Amino acid sequence: MIKVSLKIVLVILFSLGCIGCQHSGAQQNELWSLMEEIINNIIPPTFKDQDFNITDYGAVPDGVTDCTTAIKKAIEACHQAGGGRVVVSAGNYYTGPIYLKSHVNLHLQKDATLLFSTKPEDYLPLVQTRWEGVDAMNYTPLIYAMNEENIAITGQGVLDGQGANDNWWPWKGRKVYGWKEGTPNQTDSDKRAALFDMAENDVPVSERVFGEGYYLRPQFVQPYGCNNVLIEGVTLVRSPMWVIHPVLCNNVSIIGVKVVSDGPNTDGCDPESCKDVLIKDCYFDTGDDCIALKSGRNREGRLTNIPCENVVIQNCTTRNGHAGIAIGSEISGGAKDIFAENCKISKPMWGIRLKTSSMRGGVMENIYMRNMEIDKVGNEAIIFTMLYEDKGEYMPTIRNVYIEDVTVENGGKGGIFMEAYPESPIKNIRFNNIRIDDTQIPVKLVNTEEVVFRNTFINGKLIDTLYAE
Repeated sequence: MIKVSLKIVLVILFSLGCIGCQHSGAQQNELWSLMEEIINNIIPPTFKDQDFNITDYGAVPDGVTDCTTAIKKAIEACHQAGGGRVVVSAGNYYTGPIYLKSHVNLHLQKDATLLFSTKPEDYLPLVQTRWEGVDAMNYTPLIYAMNEENIAITGQGVLDGQGANDNWWPWKGRKVYGWKEGTPNQTDSDKRAALFDMAENDVPVSERVFGEGYYLRPQFVQPYGCNNVLIEGVTLVRSPMWVIHPVLCNNVSIIGVKVVSDGPNTDGCDPESCKDVLIKDCYFDTGDDCIALKSGRNREGRLTNIPCENVVIQNCTTRNGHAGIAIGSEISGGAKDIFAENCKISKPMWGIRLKTSSMRGGVMENIYMRNMEIDKVGNEAIIFTMLYEDKGEYMPTIRNVYIEDVTVENGGKGGIFMEAYPESPIKNIRFNNIRIDDTQIPVKLVNTEEVVFRNTFINGKLIDTLYAE
C-alpha cells in the first residue's frame, strides 16, 4: 500500500506544482507523513531470550588466539536452538570472517572488540559478493550472510577491520594508502576492469572468479539477499573497503552506529537495491561517501532492475569523506522514495550529491531532504550530475527532488550545481528556505527544467528565478 500511495500522491503534488510553492504547507505535511508510513513498516527483528557466549565455545580474549572456529560454533549452536544472542564479552578477540545465520544476534558487550585478520587467505573460500555494483566470486566480507533472515549485530563493542597502509589499503594502487611502485594493485592488467567486462558480456557469476591475484578488497559487513536486518550501537573502524553494505535486502535498520575509517573507498553505509531501510542516529567519518544509496552497475544493474527504495535517513552526522549523503554512482536500477532529515554534514568534498552517467542509466526520483546543516565544503554543497565517469547509450533520469531548510557555511567552490544531457534534462526540482554562504559560484544549471527557488539566498543574494545554460 505504501508504494502505491507514494507514487500517486507524489505524482499529483509535482504535477500540480505544489511542492516548493509558498502556500503548500498542507501538501508538504502530507508528503512528510509518507515518511512516517515507511518508518512504521520497518520493524527490527527480535530474538529469543537466550545467550551463547563465545568463550564457552573456546574463544580467548587475548587479541592473539584465533577465535574463528569458536565464534562459528557459537553461531551454529544459537541457530540450531532457534536463535538468540551470540555474546562477545569484554576483551579483544582475534578472528577471521564471520558468517551470520538466521535468527542470530551477534552482540558485542561494552569493552568487547573483534579484531579481524588482515591475511587474505583467511577470507577463502570465495563467496558470491557484490563488488562496486557487480556480482563476483571474491573474498568473503568480514561479516557476511547470504539469504538469511532475522539477523543482527548489536551492542556497545567495536568491530575492527584493522585495515591499514600495510595490508588491505595498498591494493587501491595509491601511494597515499601505502602502495609502492612495482607492487600489485587492483588496476594491474585491468583486474578491476576485467570484472566489469564480464558483467557486460553476461558471463555467469560462478565464472567470475577473482580472489587471489586480483586485489579486490572485501567489504566489512555485507548481508546479501537477507530479510529483517538490524545493525545497532556498535562501532566499526578501519575497514578494507565499503563498511556497511546490505545488498538486495528488505527491512533494514541501521541505528546508532559509529563508523570511523579513512582508507580508500571506505564508504560508511551503502544500501544497494534494498527496500525499507532506516539509517538513524549514526555517525560516519570515512574515506569516501559517508552514506551512499546504490542499485547496481551498468548492464547488470539495468537487467536486475531493482531500485533502492523507501529509504529514510534521520539525525545522522557525517564528517570528512567525499559526500555526506550521495545517491549513486552505481545506480542503474534506480532510486526512489528517499527521505533525509535533521543531518549535520561537516568537511565533505560534496554535501549532497546525486551522481550517475549515460553508462549507468536508471531513474532517480521522489527524493526529499530537509533540515540539513552543511559546513566546510570542498567542492559543491549540492550537486546533481549525469556526467560522472563513463559515457554510454543509456540516458539516466533525475526528477522530482525537493530540498528545504538547508544552511551551508563555507560553501566551497559551488553552491548549487546541476548538469545533464539535453536529451534527458534534470527536471522538477524545488529548493525552499536555503542559505549558502561563502561559495565561489552560486548557481550553475546545465540542461534543466522546472527548477524553482523559494526563499533561497546564496552569498546573501536572493535566488528567485530560474537559472539555465
